Amino acid sequence: MSAAVTRIAREEWRALARNRAGLIASMLLALLVLAAALVSVERRNAIESERARYQASVDHQFDEQPARHPHRMVHYGQFVFRPLSPLAFFDFGVDGFTGNTIFLEGHRQNSANFAEARQSSLLLRFGQLTPAFVLQNLAPLLLIFLAFASVSRERERGTLRLLLSQGVDGQRLLMGKLIGHAGIALAIGAPAFILLLGIAASGGAEWGAGLLLILGYAGWLLLWAMLAVLVSASVRRSRDALIVLVGVWMVGVVLLPRALPEVAAVRTTLPTRIETEVALHRDLKEIGDSHDPDDPYFNDFKARTLAHYGVARVEDLPVQYAGLVGMEGERISTDLYARAAARTAGLEAKQAGFVQSFSALSPLLAIRQLSMALSGSDMGAHGHFLDAAERFRYRFVQALNQMQVDQIPNTNAGEDPRIAAENWKTVPRFSYTVPPPPGLSDPRVLPNLAVLGGWLLALVLLALPVARRLGRAAR
Repeated sequence: MSAAVTRIAREEWRALARNRAGLIASMLLALLVLAAALVSVERRNAIESERARYQASVDHQFDEQPARHPHRMVHYGQFVFRPLSPLAFFDFGVDGFTGNTIFLEGHRQNSANFAEARQSSLLLRFGQLTPAFVLQNLAPLLLIFLAFASVSRERERGTLRLLLSQGVDGQRLLMGKLIGHAGIALAIGAPAFILLLGIAASGGAEWGAGLLLILGYAGWLLLWAMLAVLVSASVRRSRDALIVLVGVWMVGVVLLPRALPEVAAVRTTLPTRIETEVALHRDLKEIGDSHDPDDPYFNDFKARTLAHYGVARVEDLPVQYAGLVGMEGERISTDLYARAAARTAGLEAKQAGFVQSFSALSPLLAIRQLSMALSGSDMGAHGHFLDAAERFRYRFVQALNQMQVDQIPNTNAGEDPRIAAENWKTVPRFSYTVPPPPGLSDPRVLPNLAVLGGWLLALVLLALPVARRLGRAAR
């Protein structure tokens, strides 16, 4: 790096130090990033502690139930709560909208409930105050206001021609400006980067995820610093640069990321919960109705069961036939719900794919997806929890059905047969391990980093003709 480039970069830093408004705004944003990080860490820990306490409470309540028929316990059900990933404080992602609690019971697959967006003000839909929100939405705006006049003010003051006439060519002048504002951009993100490194060093999160987050957000901030300097070098007046840059920010950060999901929802319509339930009940009746004594499927199931045990009548079975019917009905309904969930997940993936296809136009989509994936708060992480909860639900319900099969007499069971309360303590308990964050090769990481890298490369290539144009200004 030449002395001229270094000197120009230092002059940009001195100009910022002399610009009281810019310096105060930069310090306030850095403090806001730090405050958002500290508040989010505390909030994440409080939520995690609260959900663990609730999970222990509902497990205890289930254990304390009196002697009952096992099928009543199937419908008594069980609540499960989703734990948060260690880096969820950095970006809460979709967690505020997807719900965090599921009620598990027999014969149906319930959705997650108690999303914060349904219990909070509409401001939550604009974004929670997290380091990710500040860096994604507010930091670019600050970088615009710090750099929009970086080159154009030299032209307006008449110092641009003077600099170029003294032997500083356009390439070195532009490089100095870019390096100066790149340093400012990284300084704005430094509080969040330092916190990520500190958490990784303390063992609170994996190094890989923390470093990839730093890499992604460094690229995001550098992108805006470079864009602001290049626009400033391409127009004659500072106010024109400001208008262009604010327009780009409004379209790329505010408009497109909020309009594209609405367009995706219109292009690929998801069935409502009621429509899904009606279709599932219809499909279930077509396969077999366990409550209909003349149902063809369960007549065949009865014949197979009698043949398996080598008896001629249901009354002669050594186990309770109603419990076997319940287990078979649960298997059928679970398979139907799994297929319906897979269809819905496919439609949601199609919507997300449509939105992400515009990430080259709005790199916010790329950094947002990257941030959520590495923080463990994207739809992939939520889907992992739903799958784990559904697998547990099936084991939970079938364990109770098996108790009915084994412990309720097949005949002369009385009007209200029950089993001992000690049995409830043997029922499986929900234990969920948060999956590790994705690595560099994950499709949620590498393509989004490639988008950010592509933008940076495009801006570097754009800088070459802009520098040549600056060089001609001295002629």
